[in-house]
Formats: sequence, C-alpha cells, structure tokens
Amino acid sequence: MNLETKMSLENTAHTGRPRLDELVPSRYAVQVGEIEVLVVSDGVLPLPTAMLGHNIDPAVRAAWLKDMFLPADAFDWALNVVVVRSGDQTILLDAGLGLDPDLHLPKAGQLIKRLEAAGIDLASVTDVVLTHMHMDHIGGLLVDGVKEQLRPDLRIHVAAAEVKFWEAPDFSRVSMPPGFPDALRATAKRFAKEYRSHFRLFDDEYEVAPGVVVHRTGGHTPGHSVIRVASGGDRLMFAGDAVFAVGFEHPDWYNGFEHDPEEAARVRLRLLRELAETGEQLVATHLPFPSVGRVAVDGDAFRWVAAFWDY
Repeated sequence: MNLETKMSLENTAHTGRPRLDELVPSRYAVQVGEIEVLVVSDGVLPLPTAMLGHNIDPAVRAAWLKDMFLPADAFDWALNVVVVRSGDQTILLDAGLGLDPDLHLPKAGQLIKRLEAAGIDLASVTDVVLTHMHMDHIGGLLVDGVKEQLRPDLRIHVAAAEVKFWEAPDFSRVSMPPGFPDALRATAKRFAKEYRSHFRLFDDEYEVAPGVVVHRTGGHTPGHSVIRVASGGDRLMFAGDAVFAVGFEHPDWYNGFEHDPEEAARVRLRLLRELAETGEQLVATHLPFPSVGRVAVDGDAFRWVAAFWDY
C-alpha cells in the first residue's frame, strides 16, 4: 500500500485496528489543494492554569476558565503534531513529547503508536520541520528505536537562531512549573547531539516542499517558526506555540513557556490579524484536537471558529 492510499481522506479513518483503550479519534485529515494534511494527537499535557497568563490578575484568569467550563487549577492541554504530504515528500511538523522526563505527563507521548495506527511508516518520512526545540516538539524522535527506523538521509529543518539559543538557553523570563527548565535544557541538548548531522538550518524562510514554507517568527523562542501550506487556492497555517486557546480573546496574556513574552504577544497578534484577513485554516500545537479552524475578528480581539467535521 503506498503512502497516498494510506493517507487518503477516504481511508484514513479506517486504517489500522482500533485500540480498545482509544474510544475517540486520534487523527484528522484535511485536504489543502493537492497537499494532504493529517493532524495527529500526541495526547495531552496536564499543566497548571497559571501558565495561560502569568501577567494578569488571577481572578481575571479564573473568570475566563469558568466561562470556558475549565478547572480552576490545572487542565489538559492538547498536544498536536501534523503530517504533510506534498509531491513525493512526507513531512512531519514537530514530533511530540516522546518519553515522560519524570514530569508526570503520562497522557502524552502517543505519536509513534498513532502514526503506526494511521499506517504511516517512519521510514517514509523524508523531512521533519521543527517549530522550536521545546521537549514536547522534539521528544518523539528520541524514543528508543525510533532513530533506527528513520531514513539515513532524513532532513530536519530548524531555524539557525533556535539551535543557537539552545546552546545556552535563557529561562529568566519564563514562568514554568518546577523541573521543566532542566528537562527542556536536557532534551534539547540530547536532541542536538543525536540529530545535528540531519539539521538543515534556515535564517528566516525556507521552502521545504512545493507549497510548504517554514517562516521564523521568534517570540516564544528566538527561532520559533510557523509552517504555511498552500495549494490550489487553499491555505493552512501550523502555528506551533504562537497561539494558545486563551490567545484569541486575550492575545496579550503571557504564556509561561514564552522566553520573550512581549515579543510572543506581538507575534501572536500579527498572526491572528493575518489569519482573520486571509480566512485560511489554522492548526496549532495546543489548541483542542483536532485544532482545525479559522480566526475571526471580535471587537478588539479575535474569535476561534472551529471547522465543522465533514465526515
């Protein structure tokens, strides 16, 4: 069975045997012109709600959580990865968490088994594009036995500024739970050591495949990037960690994982304005799965418009 058949919209929902412990879909397919896009859930990350906006009054944050019917103290953030097929290239956008680095994140790290369930062979992946090098975006490639299944000529596209940053990362402006900075440092260091020979560095923009272009935005991390997919008049953006669920109504709230929160807010506002103007589809790492939707202007802020499932 070739990859086109495996990833086709007609067959994706039926590929692989359903697991008894997975009663909801863990992948969702979107067609962008001639380009196939598959959103795959790597699971969820249980994190403190303070991470959603550490620069605002806790009472204001609590009110937003109440309006969203979310718990006050902690809730599960989605963790989404994307597979793109353009021409003869199969491209993985980020790689999930991988193994739990002793941070009590047992619901994440599902990517490898879910790719297998979708009929996607790791050896078929020609390219990986990293939005940035936080552990929940690279860890899947560090799982035991994964590297041996990947192609020896695999290309990993990452901004040069991102690789440089992780040589001596600055955590002075983040607001993370204990243990996370050390785990992030260690994972990024190990990843760079394991995969440096596969790195294909770019400065600001690079076309990975026909219709698939990665753009550095900075903000969240110095090399944070988004990936734009365009074909036949259709467009979709994978925004990585530039946009979180709270960011539509409150783009000025600082996320705890942002290394430069002011710049991250400026990037978020710029991208949301662009998305509202173009009407293109948006997928982001931590928006609720399947995370496919559009952005509308709502007064001085924005509104998330989830896509209607069409099958």
